[in-house]
Amino acid sequence: MKPIMTIETYNQLKALGDPLRTDMMMYLCEGPYTGQQLSETLNIPRGKIHYHLKELEKNNIIEIVKKEEKNGIMQKFYRSVASGFTISDELLPIHEIDKTKRQIFYSMIDRAKRRVQTAPKQAFERKGNSENPEDWGYMAAAMEIEASETQFKKWTKKYFALMEELEKMGEESDEEKNIYYFFNLGFQVEEFAFKKREKKYS
Repeated sequence: MKPIMTIETYNQLKALGDPLRTDMMMYLCEGPYTGQQLSETLNIPRGKIHYHLKELEKNNIIEIVKKEEKNGIMQKFYRSVASGFTISDELLPIHEIDKTKRQIFYSMIDRAKRRVQTAPKQAFERKGNSENPEDWGYMAAAMEIEASETQFKKWTKKYFALMEELEKMGEESDEEKNIYYFFNLGFQVEEFAFKKREKKYS
């Protein structure tokens, strides 16, 4: 699986713009699933799931990574060809690109909500009595920051470098480890939603 794939054809863009397919991709980016597993996870009829899997596979967005026989039936495991996707600026019309990007964001938010719902109880227990969010065992923050586009892109590179640093620390450590789920969105807005408080923790 490669880190990023650029969507370069209108058919690929259209395939990803379907709300159900976008929801399916949230799981297929995480790991391999059969049509039956996706059907049970999303509570969608298996026939419908298989139709959308074929459309995604036809457009080279997902691929079969393994096959297993179970009870005389050959199961196919599908997975996304990339961890993330970006859309070529050369694709037209622009409103379709915008629609697809927004749909991907919506599905990411829905997936994050499901991860919150299924997280273990200890995930949201505060360690100690500190009122400083930096001392808690979880993060929850909404911020609005004014910066230029150049500054935002420069900072984003540092952010991803920090994520890689944390991943490497975990790989090299012999300590008992937890699995942490990170969900991030950063985009331009028209105006401040909360002007007096720069950050809001929950």
